[in-house]
Amino acid sequence: MKTALITGGSRGIGLAIARRLAQDGFRCILTARSEDALARAAAQLEAECGQPVLTMTCDVRDEHEVEKTIRQAAASTGRIDVLVNCAGRGGGGITADIPTELWRDVMATNLDSVFFMTRAVLSQGVMPSGGRIINIASTGGKQGVLHGAPYSASKHGVVGLTKAWGLELARNGSGITMNAVCPGFVETEMARNVRNHYAKLWQVDEAEAKRRIEERVPLGRYIEPDEVAAMVSYLASEQAGGVTAQALNVCGGLGNY
Repeated sequence: MKTALITGGSRGIGLAIARRLAQDGFRCILTARSEDALARAAAQLEAECGQPVLTMTCDVRDEHEVEKTIRQAAASTGRIDVLVNCAGRGGGGITADIPTELWRDVMATNLDSVFFMTRAVLSQGVMPSGGRIINIASTGGKQGVLHGAPYSASKHGVVGLTKAWGLELARNGSGITMNAVCPGFVETEMARNVRNHYAKLWQVDEAEAKRRIEERVPLGRYIEPDEVAAMVSYLASEQAGGVTAQALNVCGGLGNY
């Protein structure tokens, strides 16, 4: 049985990805910072998919914790066939008012974590030929996000790493592909927090903020986490062996680049 490790796997997009990969026959390892959230997610997936789910607490902002987690994962399962870097957070505001601590935490959570996880998997040699590394970026990693500079900058970094590393892995004979998935507005807890953030900036209620956001999307709605998971499922499959160094949108037409 192949193994998939999903960071940020206890909720939202990460949990939806874990569910889909479990349905595809992968043995899933979920990481997050909260042991309680991981336990709830694992119990839910085991009930739905009928197979054990491993969990490991890990602060992906800490390179030493990341390295330890990859060693533990490999010791438990023998190898990691798919790495999904999904852990992330929002963050922004009026630039003159953004605290340094917020900037650094957004960068550490969204960008440093991708570097630490990917480096650990590659340096420890735990991913076999045919492995897949899939980074959850954002359409905000391809264009600027008004009042979301830290988030947008971090996701641009994820897209850049994906393209650079995808080329490196293609040339070095590893047999590993790397791609990014770029969701638009996805209906999650994080999306609700973003709506509340914009509602305050625009001085409107959350319902009006939601309406304004959906008005920007050609399909006229938020994307569902399962729709993002479906793209990850494809990229993790054997059929996607010819796809690498790409950043693929799942955004309802919000971006066509």
